Amino acid sequence: MKIVDLSKPIKYNKSDPWFMKVKIKHKPHQKAGLLLRFLGLPKRLFPKGFKGWADDSIKKMGVHSTTHIDAPWHYSPTVSGERAKTIDEIPLDWCYRDGLVIDMKHKEDFDAITVQDIQSFLDREKLSLKEGMIVLIKTGRDIYNGTKDFPNKGTGMSAKATEWLIDQGIKVMGIDSWGWDLPLKYLIKKAKETNNSELFWEAHLVGQRKEYCHIEQLVNLDELPYQGFKVAVFPLNIVGASAAPARVVAIFE
Repeated sequence: MKIVDLSKPIKYNKSDPWFMKVKIKHKPHQKAGLLLRFLGLPKRLFPKGFKGWADDSIKKMGVHSTTHIDAPWHYSPTVSGERAKTIDEIPLDWCYRDGLVIDMKHKEDFDAITVQDIQSFLDREKLSLKEGMIVLIKTGRDIYNGTKDFPNKGTGMSAKATEWLIDQGIKVMGIDSWGWDLPLKYLIKKAKETNNSELFWEAHLVGQRKEYCHIEQLVNLDELPYQGFKVAVFPLNIVGASAAPARVVAIFE
């Protein structure tokens, strides 16, 4: 069995936006030794060679700060009038399915991915979507991961392309860009220029009317063929959360 890791490392990165910075405190073995002595175990009774246990604390990490899967609750409190699912309510059978890569590396920054883009790729490569697949959009923008450019460069999904995938029976989809839509700063700028209130976050907001989840900040999609593998994307079981970090992997049996 071959496994390809599609999740970026969880660590502090000074180039991340302030609201997405991760802070982890690593505690050395000696700290646990002090704790044991405080709890009443004298040092003479420590096992031979035992210095204490290492420990670590996540001091700060938003659920959207690293490779993660968004729940419908993130996009809207309701989907077609019904209460949206939080991340702990996502059916786990959505999270382990056949995978398919859609290659959109040719798309220019700020040029949204359309239904025609996806259909043309599938036709050219003689690929077909099957209900329940996990579809991964490869943009190649993971090369900026860890840099200041990452949130501000790249293509992204249009609302119509997102809705089309959902209509094909796709519940979980993902991308290797910073976000699912076009970059936020660009969308804000264009919304102001065009006075268009329907432009900002348009792909996310498909979730107001149709239920789906998407994964953001994937890596290593270049290591995958277009098909012939499983994808596992199991989120942390955070009660009531809008999203959760996930160790996303591709599995070749």
